[in-house]
Amino acid sequence: MNGRKDQHDHGSPGRTEPTLGDLDHLDAPAPTGARRDDGLPQLTLQPDQRRKAPPRPAPRQRRRGWLIPLVLLIVIGAGTTLWMEQDKLRGLVPSTELDGVLGRAETALQQGHLDGNDGTSARELFEAARALQPDNDRARDGLRKVGMAEVARADAALQAGKLDEADQALATARELLGGGADVDRLTQALASARNGSVETERLIEQAQQAFDAGKFDGDDGAGALYRRVLAADPGNAVAAHGLDKVGDALAGQAHKALDAGDRATASALVDKLAALLPNYGELPALRAALVQVDQQDNGALADALKQGQDALRAGRIAGAGDDTALAHFKAALALDPDNADAKAGLGQVAQALIVQADAALDGGDTAQARKLLDQAAELAPRSAELAAARARMGDARKTAAAQVAGDIAADSDDSLQHPLLTPQQSAELARIIQHADAAARAGKIMLPPGESAYDLYRQALAMDGNNEAARHGLETLSNLAIGQFNQALANGNLGVASDRLADLGDLSPGDAGQSQLRQRLAGAWMDQAEQQLQSGDRAGAAQSLDSARKLAPGNPRLAALTARLQAGS
Repeated sequence: MNGRKDQHDHGSPGRTEPTLGDLDHLDAPAPTGARRDDGLPQLTLQPDQRRKAPPRPAPRQRRRGWLIPLVLLIVIGAGTTLWMEQDKLRGLVPSTELDGVLGRAETALQQGHLDGNDGTSARELFEAARALQPDNDRARDGLRKVGMAEVARADAALQAGKLDEADQALATARELLGGGADVDRLTQALASARNGSVETERLIEQAQQAFDAGKFDGDDGAGALYRRVLAADPGNAVAAHGLDKVGDALAGQAHKALDAGDRATASALVDKLAALLPNYGELPALRAALVQVDQQDNGALADALKQGQDALRAGRIAGAGDDTALAHFKAALALDPDNADAKAGLGQVAQALIVQADAALDGGDTAQARKLLDQAAELAPRSAELAAARARMGDARKTAAAQVAGDIAADSDDSLQHPLLTPQQSAELARIIQHADAAARAGKIMLPPGESAYDLYRQALAMDGNNEAARHGLETLSNLAIGQFNQALANGNLGVASDRLADLGDLSPGDAGQSQLRQRLAGAWMDQAEQQLQSGDRAGAAQSLDSARKLAPGNPRLAALTARLQAGS
């Protein structure tokens, strides 16, 4: 025996040999509540014999520092893009307020509440939506639908005989749609309905009678009567032919006046023809003939104006002979009765005569003063300076008469004093001046007669020729008229501006600054004519151009606009 233990010897309790156990029953389930016997030695570990597992090393953190700059670049790029595209992005965000307005507008349209002034009509709401977003398609289409609905309403009202309602609906439709075939058709139908009671045959008969009598223009002339027939019945061939005959007659008269050298009459006839028949074929030729006459007269006219100014500077105001300022300016007016410079020259002559009259009054020569003022009155009968001078002369006569009667005493230097007024007269004088001030502020400068500021100030000066308030009010009417002219021109009220310019022509006929005012007003009339041409209102454009022509007949722009009118552009 070699002394080694056999490896299969299990009798020794001191050592446990390694063994695989019972492999045949490895998968057999153990009895309930018992430990399965797998043939292996049973081992029991005491708590202090259990070996703790060594701690696992922490995983190494991967270095990712390159991510931070990348994230920053992405954030910066996204922020820049959002800032540059903020308008587009804002447009993508639905507007609750806009949608609400559009919704209410469409509801009002469906309910037939088309227009109004309480903020709830379809038109008002769609316009409010456009104010919030001017290019909104729903609002634009909604306004078009409102216009079409107004056309339908106008048609129904016309069929029902409700002409005022139809007119109102048509006006709204025209504003929203800008016109159109349906609007034009209903407009003509409405005009025919309104004039349905016009006795066409009777008007045509009256027009023919006026034509035979040679009465072509005016409210009761053949031209106006034929136009009334055409307004009621646009297709009336008799009236259309009659109107053409009136145009031929006026053109014939204008040619005769030109042949006779009567430029003023020819110009007036051409203006009447243009107002009656803006598209008359001979108008361009007549205008050209007038321009040719003007060119021929321009040389003589310029000489007369220059000689008149030279005479004024030399003190040759009026009197006998042909070399006075008065004679030269009258010669200029004979060449061109509407010449503004010649009229202003006569106004300057009147001013010079008034200055001489004041000097005569200062010297006590009332007879000479009266003679000079009478001459001035022939040239500028409504001059404010003339009225003040006449009041002063009248007050001087009253004072002189009172002195002769012994009612008042003269001063030591024999200067004249005006008589004292009674308390009642003083109160009446104050009331008149107050009324005059109110009339002046209201634009009643020269009209109406008796109630105008001019007449009321004169009335006050007739009571007291030296009254400072009345004299100051009269003297400042010209400046007040200029201020109201400028305001009216700025507001586009050309009729009022024309009235104030006419007032200035009466109050201060010699004021050279009125020439600039005339040019400004003429330009405004031409601006209006151009707008009327663009909108298709050729009759209105013809009237505006006529107003401009009276103020600035030689303006080049006037000729261009007249050509557009004649061409139908």
